[in-house]
Amino acid sequence: MKIWYTCKIKHTKELEDGMMKQVTDTFLLDAVSYTDAESRVYEICERDIHGEFAVTQITKTNIAEVINHEDAEKWFKSKVVYATVDGDSEKEVKINTYILVSAENAKQAYERIEEHLNSMLVPYDIPSIALTNILEVYPYDPESQIPSNLKPLSEVMNESSES
Repeated sequence: MKIWYTCKIKHTKELEDGMMKQVTDTFLLDAVSYTDAESRVYEICERDIHGEFAVTQITKTNIAEVINHEDAEKWFKSKVVYATVDGDSEKEVKINTYILVSAENAKQAYERIEEHLNSMLVPYDIPSIALTNILEVYPYDPESQIPSNLKPLSEVMNESSES
């Protein structure tokens, strides 16, 4: 299961009129720990932000899934509620899950979540969809995490079996 962290970065940004302004940007990262999230957000900021920056906050989120569509830049957080039966007490239990979806507006976000959940067998409700201040989402990419002097284990195993 993926663990998503919001990271807030404070830095100075040049506005369109040439003025400099102190801003706080929010990013979402898939990471294995707070330390991993901090390390990755520093790499991202060193690459993308010009000048000084400070990581002011890293928080674990309750987001279970991210639906990314390349045609939209806004991120909406939606609450999805569905019911299941508890195996021990056989009572109906409501489960809340949170999905982040990229869309141009709340209506499109709702439609994209509906499309994503159309194969779900249990009935569900979408009681809320809210615009977030997240600028960018960075999923975990295991390929980018392998240092250049190392090879994936599968390649090493293939080479040794061919010899």
